[in-house]
Order: sequence, then C-alpha cells, then structure tokens
Amino acid sequence: MAQTCVDLDAVVVNYCKVTSLIKKNHKVCGVIAHDEIDKQEFRLHSKVVINATGIFSDQIRKMDNEASLEMITPSQGVHLVLDKSFLPSNMSMIIPQTKDNRVLFMVPWHNRILVGTTDTKIEAPLLEPVAFKKEVSFLLEHISKYLTKKPTEKDILSVFAGIRPLVKKSDKKTAALSRNHVITVSDSNLITISGGKWTTYRKMAEDVVNKAMEVASLKPMPCQTRQTKLHGFQENIQGIDSWDFYGSDKDAITRMIHENPELGIPLHPDLPYLTAEVIWAIRHEMAQTVEDFLSRRSRALLLDARASIKIAAKVAELMANELGKDKQWINNQVENFTALAKNYFID
Repeated sequence: MAQTCVDLDAVVVNYCKVTSLIKKNHKVCGVIAHDEIDKQEFRLHSKVVINATGIFSDQIRKMDNEASLEMITPSQGVHLVLDKSFLPSNMSMIIPQTKDNRVLFMVPWHNRILVGTTDTKIEAPLLEPVAFKKEVSFLLEHISKYLTKKPTEKDILSVFAGIRPLVKKSDKKTAALSRNHVITVSDSNLITISGGKWTTYRKMAEDVVNKAMEVASLKPMPCQTRQTKLHGFQENIQGIDSWDFYGSDKDAITRMIHENPELGIPLHPDLPYLTAEVIWAIRHEMAQTVEDFLSRRSRALLLDARASIKIAAKVAELMANELGKDKQWINNQVENFTALAKNYFID
C-alpha cells in the first residue's frame, strides 16, 4: 500500500516518529516528527491531521488533550507456524468451537501451516508483543486433535503475536468488543480513526478521508478506491509461489538475476528467498534495517525464526553495501535482529 501511495504521488516517510502536534489558534495544523535513523527533527504543516496509529491511537490523542479518555482496549492474538507435514493438504481447517467458545484455524501458508489465534487482554500496547506461554499451550492443546501428528513446542518454527486495537464499549471480554472502526474529531480538529481491521481497510480509508475533507473544508472529491489497484497488480495471481507476491515486480527481479547470476543464490535452504530480494527491498521497498527485510519485506522470521537468525549477517552485509554502512552498523543490525528473533521461538 505504501508503494501504491508513492505511485500516486504521495510522499511516504519511514522510521519517522511523531513527538508532538503543532497548533494554531487551538487547532491542529501539523506535527513535529523525529527521524529515528538520521536523528533529525521536522515540522510538518498541513490543513488536517489524521491519527491512524492503531493500538497507539490514544497516545496521539493525549498529545492533543491530556484529559482524553482512552478508546482502545489492546487484545493480543498469537499464531504458530508449523511444518507442512502436520497438515499435508491445500485445504484450510477451522475448529468452530473450543472449550472457551473460540474459533481456531489452520491454514496452508508459504508452504507451512499457520495456526491461530488467541484473544488475550493486555494492559498496554507494545511495539514488540511476545506470545505468552499459556497462549502457545492453548493452541497446541486444541490443534493436536486434528493434525496428522501431535505437535510439541520443539516443532514450532516460529511463534508471533499481534495486537488488535479494539474499541472500548463495555467491560466485556475482548472477544466481544467492537472490531468495527470509529472516527472521532477532537475540539482541535484532530481526526482519529480507531479500531477496524485489515479486511476493511479500504472502507476505513474512504470514511476517514471523507471526514477530513469535511473538517478541513477541502474541495470534495469522489473516492477512487473501488477502481484503484495495488502496486504490482496482475490478473490471475495464485499466491502459491513465493514470487507471486511481487506481482508485476517479479519480472524486474528476474532481470536483475539474469544480469548478475550471483543474485539468484538462495539465502537459506529452508527459506524461499534469494539474494536479489534483499537488493530489491532496499532499492524499491524502502527497507532500512535487517529486521525490515527478514520480518516485513519477506516472511523469513515468521516462517522459520532460527533460519532467519542464521542469515542475518549475510543480509546485513548486502544491505550495508547498498546503503553505504560500515562494519559497526552490520554488527549492530545482527545483534538487534538476533535479540528480536529469539522471541519467535521457544527454547
């Protein structure tokens, strides 16, 4: 989606943290942002500011007004990744009801099996959530009844957690809280969109931009999202081959390898990624760190945490050559990524 924004002439920034809001006549008219990589500060002025920061929405709202009541109840969901042999089928499996009335799923994913999910209330949002032992045990207990063999903690290739930004409506358990999005406008005209989910992101965007046009008295324009195709769009993509996810960019990466065959070398025998993909991520996908590539531009960390640690140094060296970084940067990147990745497997 970020690449699609760039294609449509938007200015997209990475690793920029909003530290405060700019106001004029008690109305929000911009933000002060800190570049987390180059350590610079920027004052960015605008006619309207939309707070679309998910689980961190309340933090931005308190920058606007310290007395703002919290809207978000963070709920953690955990997923396990297992070898394909545990469910040797192209079909997904749904467990419609567990003993605590939850739905679980097991889905073929990148030649692995993705298992989920839990719904655990947590006290505060975190940048790097970590699975609780009880969540992992819960999933293993329930899925073992349906797979070809009983998985243990040692069979988990990766375990990862995410946090849902559920909108507060009551004191009910988190599974019952609203998954729908809510748009609010503060007295200073800060627009906040809270809640929601990936499957409704286009509707969320349409609603909040329409609200922004109204609040800032912008020239009304009809929403184009129904006709807008994401960057790399191609007809009849199956999503079976890992390269399918590049869409139309796949041809450009193939040309890179044709021009330099060394870029066609696999990064690790247990992962589907090639050296060329690291270079592509830096040049065309805004990757700045080893974690960017191994966790977000690819799915290496989620597919096999231990394997991703083994290739961290190689990825760091490739990135350093492209970005003009030194040996100290390489060492720091490997150290930081290794510390992160250790939270994705169980000792």
